[in-house]
Amino acid sequence: MKVIKLFVNCNCKRNNYNSHLKKDQIKSLNFREPKKDISLNNDIDNKECDKISFVSHTSEIFWNDNWQYGEYSKIHNSPVKIYYSNIPEKKNKIICVNAGHGTVGGEKVMTYCHPDKSPKYISGSTTKGQVYAVAVSNGMIFQDGMPEAEVNLSLALILKEELLKAGYDVLMIRESDDCQSDNIARTVFANNNADCHIALHYDCSNMDKGLFYISVPDIEEYKNMEPVKPLWQIHNKLGEDLYFGAKISGVKVYEKKDYPIDLTQTSYSTIPSVVLEVGDRKSDYSSITQKRIALGIITGLDKFFGFEIQN
Repeated sequence: MKVIKLFVNCNCKRNNYNSHLKKDQIKSLNFREPKKDISLNNDIDNKECDKISFVSHTSEIFWNDNWQYGEYSKIHNSPVKIYYSNIPEKKNKIICVNAGHGTVGGEKVMTYCHPDKSPKYISGSTTKGQVYAVAVSNGMIFQDGMPEAEVNLSLALILKEELLKAGYDVLMIRESDDCQSDNIARTVFANNNADCHIALHYDCSNMDKGLFYISVPDIEEYKNMEPVKPLWQIHNKLGEDLYFGAKISGVKVYEKKDYPIDLTQTSYSTIPSVVLEVGDRKSDYSSITQKRIALGIITGLDKFFGFEIQN
């Protein structure tokens, strides 16, 4: 198997998608840019790739200071890796899987909530009215004492394997306990190298309320802010489709479906992007449950991109 190391040297700009598109038009969109100019370094150990039966090769991508919105990131020292599926029925879509939290020291650094430096509209982990947000928070602790970051990572690794089996290529933001990329860097990496961006989290409530997604707030000032303006409807559709996929796959879902917050991720995204809260502090996070969640996400992605739903 071949492993390729990529140094991305271009100033890549993503397409701006029309937010007025109807749902049946979205599935025909090709979200990824044409192939970028890259320089290759093949001198990498193949052992990691050989362990993964559904991978043809991998690509390691390093930070590019010229990427749009890159100047707002304060922590961007960790590269990311793309895993390419080797199954014949490839989807030709790269899914960014972002295991939330997991940046040592991230809570000590502050970044702008929005690229226009406007204050937060709705409180989340950052209070309404604040201009700055923690670069990466530590996340919550489950009732049994397990850190959320560890559980997010276990789900991300399961999701990666299932995506590869389903013919999707996967951009992994974090594959260890410490990823030195803040929330803006994670978003910018996804913007320039993937077709959509899914961040995985568990909510801080204690209700075992099930999966829901963070939607774009119905606030005109926020919906008219760049780069939210051309994409907010598509962000919400991605969330709706993932919720649908989870529900028909037998995943426990929250009846309210979504909660609106003007997240850092959404505020800087130039591709379809969503944060999924797949449970909370009281939820079961066994490997069986996480695999069911992963399969539900894939069903939702198939719906979003217009592929035949296998579930």
